[in-house]
Amino acid sequence: MFEPVYETTPDAVIKVVGVGGGGGNALNHMVRSCQEDDIGSVEFFSVNTDAQVLRSSAVRNTVQIGAGITHGLGAGGDPNIGYQSAEEDREALTNMLSDASMVFIAAGMGEVLVQGLLQLLLKLQKAKVL
Repeated sequence: MFEPVYETTPDAVIKVVGVGGGGGNALNHMVRSCQEDDIGSVEFFSVNTDAQVLRSSAVRNTVQIGAGITHGLGAGGDPNIGYQSAEEDREALTNMLSDASMVFIAAGMGEVLVQGLLQLLLKLQKAKVL
């Protein structure tokens, strides 16, 4: 008689990344609305150049980028600063996303940090680093 084989597959690794002030605020709202532990295999990360914003984040996993460029402050509305900040911490961003099955990015409209970060993430994906 034929017996079906049930293979267990690992859960997908889902990461939600809040970028900049708008994305960080969105994640803060998500995390406060439903406890992070209740979401299972979803991991939340807040990415920002602004150290003060990250210190007050409700998200456990925070990644400060561009500290050498912005000195812990914001990108000042300059997309080039956003890109340079992401490039400066390319390794941290790569490590953050390397095992992800799916990545969702939350960001505010017109966030300069997002423009720079997305450019870098697309480069890394194209180079098959992610």
